[in-house]
Amino acid sequence: MKYKISGKQPNSKLCFVCGLKNPFGLKASFYETSTKELIAIFKPSEMHQSYPGRLHGGIASTILDETIGRAIMMNHEDEVWGVTLEFNAKYRKQIPLDCELKVIGRLTKETGRSFEGKGEIVLPDGEVAVTGEGKYLRMPIEKIANFDREENDWRVVRNENEPEEIEI
Repeated sequence: MKYKISGKQPNSKLCFVCGLKNPFGLKASFYETSTKELIAIFKPSEMHQSYPGRLHGGIASTILDETIGRAIMMNHEDEVWGVTLEFNAKYRKQIPLDCELKVIGRLTKETGRSFEGKGEIVLPDGEVAVTGEGKYLRMPIEKIANFDREENDWRVVRNENEPEEIEI
């Protein structure tokens, strides 16, 4: 399936998932689609392994949780953040290292103070390796952390190879 890209979400400096200056991080990019799904793209390395050549299950849950939790940003003009209340993952396939992986997140329910979502990690061959679902509390960033957007490089970072569509 091809997803048309409608926007890109910010990265930060040191976040484990999206931090571009974190030497151990995933450096994931997050793309909003015209179908209101969020797709993260990342390439895990040996620093992210459990068994040799395999992505650690906790890191798989981390990127899936982050992608689902960020999906709320697509539904609001103002910046909305989510804090994980519950998260469950089901592991179906081993995830190899050193290949581009795609993570899809979507909202399934939104109420005044909380939202829920589902998602999956997709292998290069199109097979689903992990599925997940979570429940999140909506909060302004000021109540979550002392977050300075400039100090943390919270911005959309463009590169010359930005996709117009993503095929999964």
